[in-house]
Amino acid sequence: MNYTETPTTAEAVQDALEMILDEHQLMYNQLSFDNVPEVINAIKNAKSIFLLGAGRTGFMIKAAAMRLMHLGFQVHVVGETTTPAIGEGDLLIAGSGSGTTGNIVKAAQTAQKSGAAIVCFTTNTESPLAQLATHTVQIPAAGKQELKEAVSHQYAGSLFEQSFLLIFDAIIQHLWQDAGVSREELWKRHANME
Repeated sequence: MNYTETPTTAEAVQDALEMILDEHQLMYNQLSFDNVPEVINAIKNAKSIFLLGAGRTGFMIKAAAMRLMHLGFQVHVVGETTTPAIGEGDLLIAGSGSGTTGNIVKAAQTAQKSGAAIVCFTTNTESPLAQLATHTVQIPAAGKQELKEAVSHQYAGSLFEQSFLLIFDAIIQHLWQDAGVSREELWKRHANME
């Protein structure tokens, strides 16, 4: 929207939201769902699911972990004090826009050596993390190091982080519908000590 005057705060926020939604529509139009059935099978067949992301992606990873827990999966967030060792038959779900984050790549190497499967969400299918992964979902979004506006007008990987959460929520929605579990059953697993 072009303004001859400075937009009001409400107009500016509305414009920003419109831009973000437009970026997500563009991301969706470029997204490949080819590997998603394999990701869903890996989730369903895992003994335990470990999730890992750094920084803001880490917050999105924790939301994904909670949603999996609500569906009844055995879930652990890497780095929490109660997280056990990963092993054969387990699954590591790792999110990294660049696919080069040191601790995430190292965790994926450990998971691979331990016989666990690895699902990677990244912008870069040539990255070290993607090369270690059993299954990769490429999110066509800017990584945090991409400071130009060619892919996103948002700052430092925001589109990747938002997109990961949306894509994972779509996976959760499918898993929930496929399981045929009621809302009431899921609610029993919701935190009750808040």
